Parts: sequence; C-alpha cells; structure tokens
Amino acid sequence: MFQELLFGLSAAIAYGVVGAVLMILGYVLVDVATPGKLRDLIWVHRNANAAILLVSGLLGVGIILTTAIAASADDLIYGLIGTLAYGLLGLILMGLSFLLIDAVTPVRLGDELATESVHPGTWVSAAAHVVIATIIAAAIW
Repeated sequence: MFQELLFGLSAAIAYGVVGAVLMILGYVLVDVATPGKLRDLIWVHRNANAAILLVSGLLGVGIILTTAIAASADDLIYGLIGTLAYGLLGLILMGLSFLLIDAVTPVRLGDELATESVHPGTWVSAAAHVVIATIIAAAIW
C-alpha cells in the first residue's frame, strides 16, 4: 500500500513536470505572437487581450494533458511520452490556428492583442484554442 502511494506520488510529480514544461512552452508561444513582453502586457499594463489568449492556451493544454493522463496506460513512461506528444501536438495546432486566423483577417492579431480595448478577434482565437484542445482530448479518449 505504501509502495502504491509512493508510485502515485512520483507519477504525479512526473506528470506535473511535463505539464509545467508544456505550459511554459505555451507561454513562450503567446509571448512570440504578441508585440512586446507578455509579462508586461498582462501584469503591468493589465492587457485583457493578452491575458485572454494566454488563459485559453493554458486551459487548452490543461484539457489535453488531463485527458492524456486519464487515458494513459499503467506504464508510466509510455503515459508520460504520450502526454508530452499530445501536449506538443495541441500547442502546434493552437499556434497554427492563430496563424490561420491572422492570415484570413484584415488586421494583424498580434498587433490587436497589444491594444487596450478587448478585441473580438482575441475571443475568436481563444475559442479556437479551446475547441482544438477539446478535439484532441476526444481523439485521445
């Protein structure tokens, strides 16, 4: 019983590390998409557009990782690899959705993310992130 607890705790730590790495990578991707430093936009300038996009990416990663972990086999290494792979796929597809939306709209979304007023395009990109994450989660399950 104690061994099972230790295994569960070590698995939780390992999955937590994978999750943290993917969330940091997601943060970096949003930072690259926005002009200026993301941390300043959100925490200094209180920019809602940047915060909405970051939150949608974090929620998306969380949806994907939670599903990948829940669906993973009892093999910890296989589960970690699968979780990492699905998480990376999610980040790639969320990034591509941002670029696609940016390509078909008349304004650059990255520039609009830096404006003070909330731009409707931010909500479109945020919704795309959550939908993509949900689709990947369904594919995992």
